[in-house]
Amino acid sequence: MTAVRLEKITPDNVESACRIAVRPDQERFVSPVAWSLAEAYAQPAVAWPRLIVDGDELVGFLMGFFRIQWHPNHPDDVRSGLWRLNIAADHQGKGYGRFAVEAVCAEARRRGLTRVFTTWEPGEGGPERFYLRLGFRPTGERSGGETVGQLDLAES
Repeated sequence: MTAVRLEKITPDNVESACRIAVRPDQERFVSPVAWSLAEAYAQPAVAWPRLIVDGDELVGFLMGFFRIQWHPNHPDDVRSGLWRLNIAADHQGKGYGRFAVEAVCAEARRRGLTRVFTTWEPGEGGPERFYLRLGFRPTGERSGGETVGQLDLAES
Protein backbone atom coordinates (compact mmCIF):
# COMPACT_ATOMS: atom_id res chain seq x y z
CA MET A 1 0.00 0.00 0.00
CA THR A 2 1.38 3.36 -0.99
CA ALA A 3 -0.95 6.37 -1.13
CA VAL A 4 -4.26 4.72 -0.26
CA ARG A 5 -7.25 7.03 -0.25
CA LEU A 6 -11.01 7.13 -0.71
CA GLU A 7 -12.65 8.70 -3.73
CA LYS A 8 -16.27 9.58 -4.36
CA ILE A 9 -18.12 7.81 -7.15
CA THR A 10 -18.29 10.06 -10.21
CA PRO A 11 -19.37 9.74 -13.85
CA ASP A 12 -15.67 9.28 -14.66
CA ASN A 13 -15.15 6.26 -12.39
CA VAL A 14 -18.54 4.56 -12.05
CA GLU A 15 -17.86 2.01 -14.81
CA SER A 16 -14.55 1.03 -13.24
CA ALA A 17 -16.28 0.78 -9.87
CA CYS A 18 -18.86 -1.62 -11.29
CA ARG A 19 -16.08 -3.87 -12.61
CA ILE A 20 -14.66 -4.53 -9.13
CA ALA A 21 -15.03 -8.26 -8.55
CA VAL A 22 -14.30 -10.37 -5.50
CA ARG A 23 -13.11 -13.97 -5.81
CA PRO A 24 -15.76 -16.31 -7.25
CA ASP A 25 -15.99 -18.23 -3.96
CA GLN A 26 -16.86 -14.97 -2.17
CA GLU A 27 -19.65 -13.83 -4.48
CA ARG A 28 -22.35 -15.35 -2.28
CA PHE A 29 -21.19 -13.20 0.65
CA VAL A 30 -21.40 -9.72 -0.89
CA SER A 31 -23.53 -7.91 -3.45
CA PRO A 32 -21.90 -6.59 -6.62
CA VAL A 33 -20.85 -2.95 -6.61
CA ALA A 34 -23.53 -2.07 -9.17
CA TRP A 35 -26.22 -3.33 -6.78
CA SER A 36 -24.70 -1.29 -3.93
CA LEU A 37 -24.65 1.84 -6.08
CA ALA A 38 -28.32 1.33 -6.94
CA GLU A 39 -29.09 1.15 -3.21
CA ALA A 40 -26.98 4.26 -2.62
CA TYR A 41 -28.90 6.09 -5.32
CA ALA A 42 -32.19 5.08 -3.69
CA GLN A 43 -31.02 6.14 -0.21
CA PRO A 44 -28.69 9.12 -0.70
CA ALA A 45 -29.28 10.53 2.78
CA VAL A 46 -27.99 7.30 4.35
CA ALA A 47 -25.46 5.74 1.96
CA TRP A 48 -21.78 6.74 1.88
CA PRO A 49 -20.23 4.94 -1.14
CA ARG A 50 -16.50 5.30 -1.78
CA LEU A 51 -13.81 3.77 -3.93
CA ILE A 52 -10.57 2.58 -2.39
CA VAL A 53 -7.65 3.70 -4.52
CA ASP A 54 -3.95 2.93 -4.07
CA GLY A 55 -1.85 5.32 -6.12
CA ASP A 56 -3.58 5.18 -9.49
CA GLU A 57 -5.08 1.73 -9.00
CA LEU A 58 -8.67 1.03 -8.03
CA VAL A 59 -8.54 -1.76 -5.42
CA GLY A 60 -11.98 -1.83 -3.81
CA PHE A 61 -15.30 -0.35 -2.86
CA LEU A 62 -16.92 0.38 0.46
CA MET A 63 -20.27 1.75 1.42
CA GLY A 64 -20.98 3.14 4.84
CA PHE A 65 -24.43 3.86 6.21
CA PHE A 66 -25.16 6.65 8.62
CA ARG A 67 -28.17 7.12 10.84
CA ILE A 68 -30.55 4.33 9.88
CA GLN A 69 -33.48 3.57 12.15
CA TRP A 70 -32.76 -0.06 12.84
CA HIS A 71 -36.15 -1.42 13.79
CA PRO A 72 -39.63 0.09 13.27
CA ASN A 73 -40.68 -0.87 16.81
CA HIS A 74 -37.61 0.86 18.30
CA PRO A 75 -37.42 4.39 16.83
CA ASP A 76 -34.54 5.41 19.12
CA ASP A 77 -32.29 2.59 17.88
CA VAL A 78 -30.46 4.52 15.16
CA ARG A 79 -27.35 2.88 13.75
CA SER A 80 -24.41 3.58 11.45
CA GLY A 81 -21.53 1.55 10.08
CA LEU A 82 -20.21 -0.50 7.20
CA TRP A 83 -22.85 -1.60 4.69
CA ARG A 84 -20.71 -3.13 1.95
CA LEU A 85 -17.08 -4.01 1.37
CA ASN A 86 -15.73 -5.35 -1.92
CA ILE A 87 -11.98 -5.74 -2.28
CA ALA A 88 -10.93 -6.78 -5.79
CA ALA A 89 -9.83 -10.41 -5.92
CA ASP A 90 -6.22 -9.67 -6.81
CA HIS A 91 -5.88 -7.04 -4.06
CA GLN A 92 -7.08 -9.05 -1.08
CA GLY A 93 -4.81 -9.75 1.86
CA LYS A 94 -2.92 -6.46 1.47
CA GLY A 95 -4.63 -4.38 4.18
CA TYR A 96 -7.24 -2.66 2.03
CA GLY A 97 -10.15 -4.19 3.94
CA ARG A 98 -8.74 -2.96 7.24
CA PHE A 99 -8.18 0.47 5.66
CA ALA A 100 -11.83 0.53 4.54
CA VAL A 101 -13.18 -0.36 7.98
CA GLU A 102 -10.91 2.23 9.60
CA ALA A 103 -12.14 4.85 7.10
CA VAL A 104 -15.78 4.16 8.01
CA CYS A 105 -14.87 4.33 11.70
CA ALA A 106 -13.09 7.66 11.15
CA GLU A 107 -16.15 9.07 9.37
CA ALA A 108 -18.37 7.81 12.20
CA ARG A 109 -16.14 9.52 14.78
CA ARG A 110 -16.21 12.72 12.69
CA ARG A 111 -20.00 12.56 12.91
CA GLY A 112 -19.85 12.16 16.70
CA LEU A 113 -20.69 8.46 16.84
CA THR A 114 -19.31 6.02 19.40
CA ARG A 115 -20.03 2.68 17.72
CA VAL A 116 -20.48 1.19 14.29
CA PHE A 117 -22.24 -1.89 13.00
CA THR A 118 -21.85 -4.28 10.11
CA THR A 119 -23.39 -7.56 9.05
CA TRP A 120 -21.89 -10.68 7.54
CA GLU A 121 -23.17 -13.82 5.97
CA PRO A 122 -22.07 -16.82 8.03
CA GLY A 123 -20.36 -19.67 6.27
CA GLU A 124 -17.09 -21.30 5.30
CA GLY A 125 -14.90 -18.81 3.48
CA GLY A 126 -17.00 -15.86 4.63
CA PRO A 127 -15.83 -12.60 6.20
CA GLU A 128 -16.63 -13.40 9.84
CA ARG A 129 -13.01 -13.97 10.95
CA PHE A 130 -11.97 -10.71 9.28
CA TYR A 131 -14.56 -8.68 11.18
CA LEU A 132 -13.87 -10.42 14.49
CA ARG A 133 -10.12 -9.72 14.13
CA LEU A 134 -10.96 -6.03 13.66
CA GLY A 135 -12.90 -6.00 16.93
CA PHE A 136 -16.51 -6.43 15.82
CA ARG A 137 -18.54 -8.53 18.24
CA PRO A 138 -21.79 -10.30 17.38
CA THR A 139 -24.79 -8.61 19.01
CA GLY A 140 -26.93 -11.75 18.93
CA GLU A 141 -29.18 -10.15 16.32
CA ARG A 142 -29.74 -11.27 12.74
CA SER A 143 -30.58 -9.07 9.77
CA GLY A 144 -31.77 -10.78 6.61
CA GLY A 145 -30.09 -13.99 7.74
CA GLU A 146 -26.80 -12.21 8.43
CA THR A 147 -24.97 -11.84 11.74
CA VAL A 148 -25.01 -8.30 13.16
CA GLY A 149 -21.70 -7.14 14.59
CA GLN A 150 -20.90 -4.03 16.63
CA LEU A 151 -17.59 -2.25 17.14
CA ASP A 152 -17.16 0.16 20.06
CA LEU A 153 -15.09 3.04 18.67
CA ALA A 154 -13.58 3.80 22.07
CA GLU A 155 -11.92 0.37 21.98
CA SER A 156 -10.72 0.46 18.37
